This record gives sequence, structure tokens and C-alpha cells, in this order.
Amino acid sequence: MEGLLTLWQSTGIANFALGQAIMMIVGGGLLFLAIVKKFEPLLLLPIGFGAVLANIPGAGFTDPGGILYYVFHAGIETGVFPLLIFMGVGAMTDFGALIANPKTLLLGAAAQFGIFGTLFGAIFLNLVPGLDFDMKQAAAIAIIGGADGPTSIYVASKLAPELLGAIAVSAYSYMALVPIIQPPIMRALTTEAERKVVMEQLRPVSKAERILFPLLVLLVCLLLLPSATPLVGMFCLGNLMREAGVVERLSKTAQNELINIVTIFLGLAVGSKLSAEQFLTAQTLAILVLGAIAFSMGTAAGVIMGKIMNWATGGKVNPLIGAAGVSAVPMSARVANKVGLESNPHNFLLMHAMGPNVAGVLGSAVAAGVLLALVK
Repeated sequence: MEGLLTLWQSTGIANFALGQAIMMIVGGGLLFLAIVKKFEPLLLLPIGFGAVLANIPGAGFTDPGGILYYVFHAGIETGVFPLLIFMGVGAMTDFGALIANPKTLLLGAAAQFGIFGTLFGAIFLNLVPGLDFDMKQAAAIAIIGGADGPTSIYVASKLAPELLGAIAVSAYSYMALVPIIQPPIMRALTTEAERKVVMEQLRPVSKAERILFPLLVLLVCLLLLPSATPLVGMFCLGNLMREAGVVERLSKTAQNELINIVTIFLGLAVGSKLSAEQFLTAQTLAILVLGAIAFSMGTAAGVIMGKIMNWATGGKVNPLIGAAGVSAVPMSARVANKVGLESNPHNFLLMHAMGPNVAGVLGSAVAAGVLLALVK
């Protein structure tokens, strides 16, 4: 009888807590979004599965000695995984549209308004009973407004590791929901005539310009904002490998094998922080709400800057491309193109929207550097 009791006590059924069951359902929800809805499957699938593993009672995945424990501490706590992801993204990024039309840097910069607006929003929420975000936590939450998962994880790991799971899930969830969240905001802030604006074809960009661009970006960054150079530097390294044309094997590795391997472990490590005791709090709900506000504010700010540029250029800029100033590459650029086609079937905005889209990647990294310099 005693043996049967011991056997029963070693089962998962006997040790399940309500919170663990809830978080397993949350993990299942992320898997559903990844597999059925195809929302950011490359990350939501390992994050969702990691959440399930982290909440298995007695399995020890996240305990010292467990695989997820080591993956998190080796890749997330050190900041290595986000930096490697940035190198891979840099290797996959074509800066041609931004180089051909550098004015779109303004759109990428404007879209970062959501980050700094949310910083004050997080502090304001301290007035709500049960919530108490310090400045470091508020800064980590604010980065969600840039719609940049790796940057959000990097900043959270430095400033508020205790909020990492909620911040990462919020950032990637809203990135996945770009096609749902952005179009209503874009339509509400633009007129039919503005959405029909056809932009001039971009000029060709020389190979020399493509090679010099990442070097110049890194030079400006290290002179003005050294705290942003870990992210910007790895991004520029990946892009230089792509454009130099002499290290094709390295470029392909960064674009494929390396970023894929890191993505698997990064997703599992983030999922490992979705344990019941860390996630089921009032703070998590507040972070999810702030993330939605941040992303919406960033989209709106980019569109409004696009309207200003449309007015300043005499109607040569389609304001829709401003929504691509958030760094969800290339999803937000595709959404801008899709909304433009709805108003004018002959209006192809994808390449024009890629300018502010890649500018948004740099913008979110710079904003992260500013916050790290001011808050850390």
C-alpha cells in the first residue's frame, strides 16, 4: 500500500496545481496560434512548447541542472541569443530601399514614439493598486512598442529579467498580430486619396553604397550611443557579410543554420519563464495591455509622420508606409502594401515600405540603447 502511495505521489496528476494547468493551456494557445493561425510560428511554437515543459510538475526542466535552466542562463541571461538573432536578421536585410530614400529614416524614428509613450504609461499604472513598476521595469516594458522581439528580450534580460516571459510573449504576440492590429489604425488616420498615392520608383543603389552603409551606421552609433552598439554592431556585421560578397558561406549560415538553431533555443528559453508563479500576476496583465497600447501608438505615430511628409513633399509620399516604421520586418511592410492595394490595385508600396521597416529595426535598437544608458 505504501508503495502504491509513493507511486501515486510521483505522478503528474497528484502534483498538478491549478496555475500549472492554466499555463499549460496558455502554452497550448500559443501552439494553436503558431500551427493553425500561422502567427509567428518560428517563435510561438518553441515558446508555447517551452511553456508546457516548464509547467510539468516534477520534471525539473527549469530547475538547476535542467536543460531549460541552462539554455536560459547561457543564452538569455547573458544576452547572447538576441545578439545572434540580430546578426542573422542583418544578414537577411536589404537596406537598398532605405539607402535609395533616406528620408524614410524619419518614419522609422517616428514609430519609436510608442516606446517612450509606453515608458510613461507604465509609470502611470503605478497608481493602480497592486501594480508597482520601477523605472527599469517600465523601460523594459516600453521596448514592446518597437515590435522587435529580440530587442525586447535583450533589454528585459538586462533591466527586468523577472518580467522576461511576459514581455517576450507580449512582443511576439503583437508582432504576430500585425495584419490584424495595423490596418484599422492605418485606415482611420488616412484618407482614401492619401492611400491611393503612387510613389516614384526608387533609384538603383550601388554595391559600394551597400557596403559602406552598415559601416557608417556602426560608426555613428559608437560615436553617439555606445550602449546601442551590441545590437547595432551585430546587425551591421550580418548585413556587411551579406553585401560584401566575399563571405557567402558565412552569410548563408547566419541567414539559415545559425539563426534557426538560435531561434529554437531562444523560444524554449523564453517559454521556460512562463511558469505559473511568474506569469499569473497582475503585472503580466498590465504588460499585455501596455504592449497593445505601445504597438498601436508606434503604428499611429509612423502614419502621422507619413502624413506630414506627404504634405511637405506635395503629395509624393504615401502615408501608409509610415506604419512600417515599427520593426516587424517584413510583415508591417507587407501590410502597408496590402492596404495600399485595396485603394489602388496598381499601387505597389512594398519596396517603399521596406525603407521605414528596416529603419525601424535600427530605431528600436537605438531606443534600447538610450534606455539602457539612462536607466541601467
